[in-house]
Amino acid sequence: MAHLELTPKTDISSFRKLAIGSWKTTYDPTVYGTLTIRMDKALAYIEAFRQRSGHRLTVTHLVTKAMAEALRRCPEANALLRFNKIYLRKVVTISALVVQTDGGKVDLTSAKIDHADNKSLLDIAREMEEAVRRVRERRDVALEKGKGTIQKLPYMFLNLFTWLIGFLMYTLNLDLSGIGMPKDAFGSVIITNVGSLGLDTAYVPLVPYTRVPIFVAPGAVKDAPVVEDGKVVAGKVMNVSASFDHRFIDGFHAGILANTMREMLENPFERFDAIDSLPTAASEAQREPIQAAG
Repeated sequence: MAHLELTPKTDISSFRKLAIGSWKTTYDPTVYGTLTIRMDKALAYIEAFRQRSGHRLTVTHLVTKAMAEALRRCPEANALLRFNKIYLRKVVTISALVVQTDGGKVDLTSAKIDHADNKSLLDIAREMEEAVRRVRERRDVALEKGKGTIQKLPYMFLNLFTWLIGFLMYTLNLDLSGIGMPKDAFGSVIITNVGSLGLDTAYVPLVPYTRVPIFVAPGAVKDAPVVEDGKVVAGKVMNVSASFDHRFIDGFHAGILANTMREMLENPFERFDAIDSLPTAASEAQREPIQAAG
């Protein structure tokens, strides 16, 4: 049984082939960039969303939906390498890193949204809330089994193990859920909100065994002078930093992703769920808790 739904990309440019041949692993070809976004309207949208639906909405939810739309517009960035050949993913899956604490020990794990490009912002917020709850309450059986396997490994074999897992799950595209490895645990993009740590900007390293080519790190929303109608005024801004694999994502793709992110976050009332169409807080309170997909 295949691990991921993939289709090989056939129209490869000469530059892309040279880029693939220039770097052997994701240890080498990382490109970094930062986009500064006006957040005044986004913050107003978040407040209006909460007032209308009674549902908690965060910047991470907005970035998740914006990245899903960006990959829908630029499917060539929703890809991975197998035997030095580009394969396009058939599903847009976005993961958010979650802090998990247990007895004073802090760990990082992921909550993922499959088919994120086909889901509304409200659906994403609901599903991510349940996914985060499952992770933090340790109710995600596959994830817990995988972490248990890793905990048993001797330190001297960790490098070999991560290489082998990446090779089996992504290069050979094998489904290892039967031995405790969660299926596609990290997806197309990983989002980690460093703003929750009080950081304005942070560049996250690519993690080779995950085969994720894009890491996105939204920073803290802060006050800053901005130009509006030719005048300098006070505004709210946020840095969104990204790290990506240059072997198959270049400036053209990054431009589509960045422009989509800016378009959606700076025009949230037009680009996300219409506030008037959202269920009211009273109707939301009557809903049964959502059961996230396993």
